[in-house]
Amino acid sequence: MQKEESLKKLQVILRLETVDRVKEALSSIGIGGATLMEVRGFGRQRGHTEIYRSQRMEVDFRSKMMLEIVMEEEKVDAAIKIILENARTGSVGDGKIFILPVDNVIRIRTGECGKDAL
Repeated sequence: MQKEESLKKLQVILRLETVDRVKEALSSIGIGGATLMEVRGFGRQRGHTEIYRSQRMEVDFRSKMMLEIVMEEEKVDAAIKIILENARTGSVGDGKIFILPVDNVIRIRTGECGKDAL
């Protein structure tokens, strides 16, 4: 297994209602694969109070979605621009984008490595 060109992983925390818009927009620039997970967390938005069976409860963690996408480094700026355009509502809780290095990726079925495995 040889190390291929520079790859990056975007971990995108976003609102459930923006996921489809972001996915479609990323597809339009040639990004065809992603992993979507339901996650819970908190940041500046903090939690909120709910009433359950007449009891007030503090809910610290908010439900969000996390989209993980591995791509060639040269596509990162375009992907970030697309995500910002399609996930931003202007309200607290729109999410975050984390950019991480990826050493390599290997397709299990064929053994292909690097961008060929994307």
